[in-house]
Amino acid sequence: MTLVVEQPRPVTGEVKRTQSDPKELLMDGGFVVPDANSFGHTFRDYNAESERQKTVEEFYRMNHIHQTCDFVKRLREEYGKLDRVEMSIWECIELLNEFVDESDPDLDEPQIEHLLQTAEAIRKDYPEEDWLHLTGLIHDLGKVLLHPSFGQLPQWAVVGDTFPVGCAFDECNVHHKELYFAENPDHLNPKYNTKLGVYSEGCGLDNVLMSWGHDDFMYLVAKENKTSLPLAGLFIIRYHSFYPLHKHGAYQYLMNEEDKENLKWLHVFNKYDLYSKSKVRIHVEKVKPYYLSLIEKYFPAKLKW
Repeated sequence: MTLVVEQPRPVTGEVKRTQSDPKELLMDGGFVVPDANSFGHTFRDYNAESERQKTVEEFYRMNHIHQTCDFVKRLREEYGKLDRVEMSIWECIELLNEFVDESDPDLDEPQIEHLLQTAEAIRKDYPEEDWLHLTGLIHDLGKVLLHPSFGQLPQWAVVGDTFPVGCAFDECNVHHKELYFAENPDHLNPKYNTKLGVYSEGCGLDNVLMSWGHDDFMYLVAKENKTSLPLAGLFIIRYHSFYPLHKHGAYQYLMNEEDKENLKWLHVFNKYDLYSKSKVRIHVEKVKPYYLSLIEKYFPAKLKW
């Protein structure tokens, strides 16, 4: 299967070509999708009986009840100041060693393992796309919101699938059938509970408020610290947890043409984000010099977080 993808543009607006300057990307690459996750179940099976099931279900109950439009606006304003910590990308990666994502039914390993697994799988299949390797490495760094230095937010306000707020909650959202959204105050608010809500068709995802979490926080960190990653890299960081869109095709009526082009890159990325999760460890010190060189290329030495 061949996927035609336009070249990503950097944040500066200048046209940036990748090393290989491909006109086409082979979406399947050489990556073989495993049959089961690290617990022996199919990936993203939220009904599978496992030690993680009750934790994951309770997580989404809290997430769906409390992620309101007002909550998102307040958290985005607070954390968008980026006034809590100054540190490097790699220092942030090391902080994530302390955390396991309670929303993830596929893995219970520290986050650094997932970051390196994702990046190395992409690097193997797309050796010339170094911006995509780095995007794989940093896409989850916003999970430092769980750390005491960032207020130690509850997991439901940091991880999990994301969805738009300010409009009706689509039935494609995970655990929608449990009706947790019915307890969300926005569900009964006529301003927010229609298909478009406060938005207009084709307004563009950049104008849509997403449920607050690590995706949007890391996007703000990268953008405000003036990364030179392509716009497609920022799109991946910001929407990689937006499974209702990139897995089920929901909310497409909010997208503009630029979103549709960048979504092609997100589809390329998503397979590696999801299916590279395993108990196989990456030798950190062996690959660290390569990723430090990419960090130096695309980011300042110290970032405001």
